[in-house]
Amino acid sequence: MPTRPELSPARRGLLLIALIAAPALAVAQSAEPQPKPAEAPKQLDRVEIKAQTTDEDRRRASSASKIVVGREEIERFGDSTVGEVLKRLPGVTLGGRPGRGGDIRMRGMGSGYTQILVNGERMPPGFSVDEIAPEQIERIEILRAPTAEYGARAIAGTINIVLREALARRLNELRLGANVERGKVDPNLGWTRNDKLDDEGGTYNFTINAQKSNRFDDIDNRTLTHDIASGNETLVQEQGENEGTRKSVNITSRLQWKLDGGDTFALQPFIVANEARGGSAFTQTQTPEIPTGSPGALNYDQARTSGDSRSAFGRLNAQWNTRLDEGSRAEIKGYVGAYELHTHSLREEFLGGAPSRTQQDEIRNRDQSWSLSGKYSHSLEDDQTLVTGIETEGTQRRQTRHCLQNGLDCSYLADFGDDIDAGTRRVAVYAQDEWSIGKQWSFYAGLRWEGIETRSESADNPVTNFSGVLSPLLHAVYRFDEKGRDQIRASLTRSYRSPSLQDLIARPSVNSQYPCPDGQSCGPNEINYPDRMGNPDLKPELATGIEIGYEKYLAKGGVLGANFFYRHIEDLMRTVSMLETVPWASVPRWVARPRNISTAQTMGLELEAKFRLDEWFDDVLPINVRSNLALFHSKVDDIPGPHNTLDQQPRYTANLGADYRLRSLPLTLAGSINYTPDTVIRQSEQTTTSTSPKRVFDASAIWTFSPAVQLRLGASNFAPRDYDTGALYVTPDRIIESESFGNTFTVWSLRLELKI
Repeated sequence: MPTRPELSPARRGLLLIALIAAPALAVAQSAEPQPKPAEAPKQLDRVEIKAQTTDEDRRRASSASKIVVGREEIERFGDSTVGEVLKRLPGVTLGGRPGRGGDIRMRGMGSGYTQILVNGERMPPGFSVDEIAPEQIERIEILRAPTAEYGARAIAGTINIVLREALARRLNELRLGANVERGKVDPNLGWTRNDKLDDEGGTYNFTINAQKSNRFDDIDNRTLTHDIASGNETLVQEQGENEGTRKSVNITSRLQWKLDGGDTFALQPFIVANEARGGSAFTQTQTPEIPTGSPGALNYDQARTSGDSRSAFGRLNAQWNTRLDEGSRAEIKGYVGAYELHTHSLREEFLGGAPSRTQQDEIRNRDQSWSLSGKYSHSLEDDQTLVTGIETEGTQRRQTRHCLQNGLDCSYLADFGDDIDAGTRRVAVYAQDEWSIGKQWSFYAGLRWEGIETRSESADNPVTNFSGVLSPLLHAVYRFDEKGRDQIRASLTRSYRSPSLQDLIARPSVNSQYPCPDGQSCGPNEINYPDRMGNPDLKPELATGIEIGYEKYLAKGGVLGANFFYRHIEDLMRTVSMLETVPWASVPRWVARPRNISTAQTMGLELEAKFRLDEWFDDVLPINVRSNLALFHSKVDDIPGPHNTLDQQPRYTANLGADYRLRSLPLTLAGSINYTPDTVIRQSEQTTTSTSPKRVFDASAIWTFSPAVQLRLGASNFAPRDYDTGALYVTPDRIIESESFGNTFTVWSLRLELKI
């Protein structure tokens, strides 16, 4: 008889995790006999071991919990942004108004908790993934738990956007379209070409997208202040309009060559350019009216703002893969990049028809970045792969600002200067081991250390900050049957959230509602109109996480899944307003800074069902159904309840979608419902925020004239509802309630897709 393999202590630990999880989740396995599927591929997620055929293959073979969204899924609803694609996935939510998109969040956690990568690389501050058109994307990978290779700055998870790859087959696609919102037409154009570079195995891909967007919104803000001592109440209302126009062009390309000995070399340029203009005009009224010059009186009753911005981003990635011997490979990759943003804004305030204050701001940011990393992988017997790597990265920011208030330099910047020169340096080393025991057990053990140093120089305000985090990472997968499609996952990980450069070095920004008089220091302000400033003493958040999941892969390509997660977070960072003695005022001012405030816990359950209807019911149409429900709970320890949860985290999110290709007509219909309930968050002892529910209905129809021509009609948010946000502030002398109301609108889209 063959001898039983000896297990190292680390592997025994992983085996124990999986054994503990298995009994709890095995009950979910269906008792009905299943069709005999093909044998599961082995560890396909490793270093290019085998070709993969479907998104489910990639997902099932990964040692860490992963969701893969490929080209077919990206194109299904004709979405115009990456966020619209992601919002239908389990536990993913979008900030901002319904139908407009916003920052992308996993598991309902606010910005900074979700690591977003493009081709495995982090993008510069200020870059939005919505700059990338869905046509430029090959696939999207969502990792629920961190891995050593992708990095541990992912308390909520990681979203990795993989851009279109260079393939040997010829492809020439043209997309001409337009979106319509509130009667304004936004044209867009996309072109993708794929072909050979030469007869020696060289290939290339080129994609360009250009679009224009218009925004027109109503302004309706209300603030009710209750004075505790006198019992008096004052209502301030702002009403007006806000509009803007934005033009953007982005280009991606990949050039790839096959070299001698099976080596490959690739270059991938990525260019984005934007131009935006906008402005607003609104009136401010007070009930009852307080005489001008008295405490609490309005500084202005009308205001106009205008501004423009231009930005450009470019990055060149290079990657070389080489085979060292039969079982060893090495990869060296890096990039150089630059980002420039130039903004100009003007705010004009009036009181009784006469000008009362003007402020002009001109800001120019210039970022330069680079990265160089190397990875070595070695395949052993018994389906085991060892990977080690080192990463280095640097970013340098030069920011200049010129601020004028009523034609004079802004006095409150005198002690801090208008210019900042800041930079970050990051070094990471990691090692990971993936192996299998038989055909039912797969394991992953990883260890990653990452250190980030931030330095900045400005007049009388230098900043130095260093953080280093060691992250052990353990994952295990158990398949109930070596030929089956049911499996459970378990993970035990350490992840973290590092302070952003802006949070560490941000200069004072005085709120315009309570400005500094010319040549004098500022007076008192209110908690709902705080000044803002960075915090150089911020420490990173550290999180210990557990994942336990069950997946059942269906015979016709679907999947049923349930995933439980838990995170314990130390040194929670949150922007909190406090009264501070500041050099730009003669009295204490309310200042909003990011601060380490407490420990916290969050947990949740993510349920997913993706299947064809005729797999479960006889004599029904083969409709593809996609549904998910994610339940969340969190608690911040040092903030009294109720509602002492993590920022922006809802109680749950739900999605239901379906698509069907008609048999009698060349027509494909698709629709989806996305729902997020109202949220109430107690951010501190003084501040509680709220948002209204989001309910978004999307639909699309595709008419296929021929294999080379199709027309797509879509509607996003086609049953629009009003959306509002609010806040409650409680101080010893006042209770302040503020609320902002906004309309949402249907966005219609029409797109002609041609294969030339």
